[in-house]
Amino acid sequence: MDNTILLYHGSQRIIDRPHIRGGKPYNDYGYGFYCTEHVDIAREWAVEKERDGFCNMYGLDMSGLVVFNLNNGEYTILHWLSVLLENRRFEASSALAREGRAYITRHFQVDYHSADVIRGYRADDSYFSFASDFLNGTISVRQLEEAMYLGMLGEQIVLKSERAFLQCTFRGYEAVGAQEWFAKKEKRDRNARRQYRERNKADYVRGDLYLPMLIDGEVGPDDTRLRRIVS
Repeated sequence: MDNTILLYHGSQRIIDRPHIRGGKPYNDYGYGFYCTEHVDIAREWAVEKERDGFCNMYGLDMSGLVVFNLNNGEYTILHWLSVLLENRRFEASSALAREGRAYITRHFQVDYHSADVIRGYRADDSYFSFASDFLNGTISVRQLEEAMYLGMLGEQIVLKSERAFLQCTFRGYEAVGAQEWFAKKEKRDRNARRQYRERNKADYVRGDLYLPMLIDGEVGPDDTRLRRIVS
């Protein structure tokens, strides 16, 4: 049985031989090679306002690889947030944010470091700001999870081990023009921010969990109120 999946990576250059230290250490899941199964998303990632790029294509043989899937229902949005806080630079500007960071890290930490591949949300600048809003107490757990679906960024797939890179085969590339795809990237971001603002104008929802409630109630990962809020 063929266990190969097709992946795309947007970049300013052609990457025919990706390697684990090719990226930045402060990405969502640390060092790794960040890909998507959605070609249009990779095209958007490839460009900047006045810079064209390339959409690189790969086949990844999943046979025998250990996959850590943050979106499989076993984990909550707060497990994802704990990983994000471990790897991304986040300035805790309030006492609540500092206590929240410590609480999430202590109670929702997961061991993903032995995985060959990670599946999870992608936190670009907009989505990282949504997570910051949660840590500052302005949105609930439900609103944070709903926010991750705005803009339809989908999952990112990250290669994290030498074994994964050995099973990754370069399939080619295409040139991506900034004039077309940067406009689409900006539109996706604007739509996500607009939807976020509109959703958060809604009335208070009774029973929603905000960060102070999590801390004061010592809510942990087994609490059923955190499970699959968004289906």
